[in-house]
Amino acid sequence: MNAKKGFHHEGTSRREFLRHLAGVGVAAALPAASFSRGAQTGSEPRMPVCIFSKHLHWLDWEPMAEAAAKLGFDGVDLTVREGGHVLPERVEEDLPKAASAIRKAGLALPMVTTAIADTRTPHAESILKTVSALGIPRFRWGGFRYVDSKSLPDQLAELMPRVAELEEMNRKYKLCAVYHTHSGLNEVGASMWDLWMLVKDRDTRWISVNYDVGHAMVEGGLGGWVHSTRLLLPYAKGIAVKDFYWAKDAKGKWEPRWCPLGEGMVDFKRYLAMLKQANFTGPVQLHIEYPLGGAEHGEHTISVEKEVVFAALRRDLEKIRALLQEAGLG
Repeated sequence: MNAKKGFHHEGTSRREFLRHLAGVGVAAALPAASFSRGAQTGSEPRMPVCIFSKHLHWLDWEPMAEAAAKLGFDGVDLTVREGGHVLPERVEEDLPKAASAIRKAGLALPMVTTAIADTRTPHAESILKTVSALGIPRFRWGGFRYVDSKSLPDQLAELMPRVAELEEMNRKYKLCAVYHTHSGLNEVGASMWDLWMLVKDRDTRWISVNYDVGHAMVEGGLGGWVHSTRLLLPYAKGIAVKDFYWAKDAKGKWEPRWCPLGEGMVDFKRYLAMLKQANFTGPVQLHIEYPLGGAEHGEHTISVEKEVVFAALRRDLEKIRALLQEAGLG
């Protein structure tokens, strides 16, 4: 395992972790033999909700998976990147072990999050080969950024053959790459129309989008997010959910501030109605970006009590489940 980052022996042990869960009431919240909602009901959820494992980097694979299951998640979006639960250079050795721990806990593993931008990214092919062999259908890719010294059309033209090359590698390994949409200056995909140009002529079995509605609303809070949702949903094979509001920092500068689901500006009711109309089926990834003692940033040591993180995850999971149920997607 990733001894460098403390994922073996240096992190919370399985026994210690389960004692903690029992102490804070998480273990008692679900039947001992029931790990996921699918396991409890005997059927797969219509819209499976996965925890982004970045927020549980402070736990080893097995306790991470058991925590996610006890909290009620349906699956895991596992980090396979520098600083993640699996390091790229150790993917062949460690990803099968991490996948086994997740599945043993009764959870799905519908995707992994990587730092793959194109076929030239270090370890790209070994990651895809291993992911494919383990039956994981998709991986998160992306990270394209603009530079100020070139025109945007010229830069998009340069990106197109790189996307086409990745499509061919994905075809070889029967994997779908989902490009995650971010907000921010120089982020390719922040405006959404540029990402549409990169994916519109590609085969969506191999090249698609991971649509983050929180980032979409940061970039287009009035009507732009509605247009980008309509534009990219036909290409979306995954979505991420988070919430935010605008606030001033200490210097008086406006900035998006992440917050618990339902407390911010994201119009989940309208968004989920659009998902239902588009017959979108998931997976949904829950992102926790507001302050949680470092868990929000994927730190390997957190500065808050563990139950603070568990409570936040449970609260936001319950909120998105309620919203999905209300939208007829539960």
